Amino acid sequence: MNCKIENEYLVVEIKPKGAELASVIHKQNQLQYMWSGDPAVWGKTSPVLFPIVGTLKEDTYIYKDKKYSLPRHGFARDHVFEVEKQNTDNITFLLKSSATTLEKYPFHFELRLIYTLKEDTLQLQYDIRNIGGEEMYFSIGAHPAFAVPLVKSSVYEDHYLEFNQEETAGRWPISKEGLIKTEPDKFFDHTHVINLTKPLFYDDALVFKHLKSNSISLKSKTHSHGLDFYFEGFPFMGIWGAKDADFVCIEPWCGIADGVNHNQQLISKEGIEKLASNDSWSRAWKVRFY
Repeated sequence: MNCKIENEYLVVEIKPKGAELASVIHKQNQLQYMWSGDPAVWGKTSPVLFPIVGTLKEDTYIYKDKKYSLPRHGFARDHVFEVEKQNTDNITFLLKSSATTLEKYPFHFELRLIYTLKEDTLQLQYDIRNIGGEEMYFSIGAHPAFAVPLVKSSVYEDHYLEFNQEETAGRWPISKEGLIKTEPDKFFDHTHVINLTKPLFYDDALVFKHLKSNSISLKSKTHSHGLDFYFEGFPFMGIWGAKDADFVCIEPWCGIADGVNHNQQLISKEGIEKLASNDSWSRAWKVRFY
C-alpha cells in the first residue's frame, strides 16, 4: 500500500518499494503530473539510483582487488524501505545495508529519502550515512517520469523543456552496452530549449555533464500548466523517455555510467562520491507544480 502526504496544494503518493514517488496530483487543477508506470512500456515512475548510476562495464566493478556485480542503476530501487517517520506533509524512508547488499556492495550505509511538501513544491532529499569503518564510495541519482502530455487536449509535441541558462553543452552518446562514449556530440548551440518529440530518445537518453543551468521547466505551447525542476549540486543530467512513451524523465545524477574505456576500478569511476567513516552526505531536488 502506498504512503501518502498532502497539503493544501498537492497530494503525493510514494511506494515503500524503492521509496518511489508514484503520484502527484494538484488539488486546484486536478492534474496528475506523474507517469502511470504502465509495465507494458516502462513499469517504474521515479526509481532511486543507488549505489551506482547507469551501467557498469560488464556489470562489474573492482574494489580492493575483488570483483563485484551490480545491475544497471544499482539495487536500492528493488528494496522495500522502512518508514522511519511520517507527518501530514513529510515522510522519511530508510534503507540500511544488510547481508544481501553487502554481497554486491561492501559498504555499511544508511540511505534516507525524505519527501517534504511546501505549498506547491515537493522536495526529495537524499541523506547517506557511512556507518562502516572505512571510506565509502557511491553514486546516487533520480529518475522521475513526468506525464506528457499533461492535459488531454494537448499532444506530446506541444511540450518543451526550458533550461534557466543558455547552454553550449554537448550530448554524451551511450554505447549499445550502456556505456558513455569518449567524445560528446554537438547538441546545445547557445540555446536553452529542447522541443520534445518521440524520436528524440530513439538513441537512448540525452546525457549532459556540468550544465550551467540548475533548473529545467516542463512547459507547453498550448496551455499554462507545467513544472519547474530544481537540481542544484548534481553535476550530471539525463533526459529520457521510453520509445514512443507518454512521459519524459528529468534525471539529476551524482554519478554516471562507466565510460567505454573505464578500468572498472570503483575508486576511479567518473563522478564517484567518497564519504568518510561515520560521516554523512546530502543532496536534494525539488519540483514546483502548476
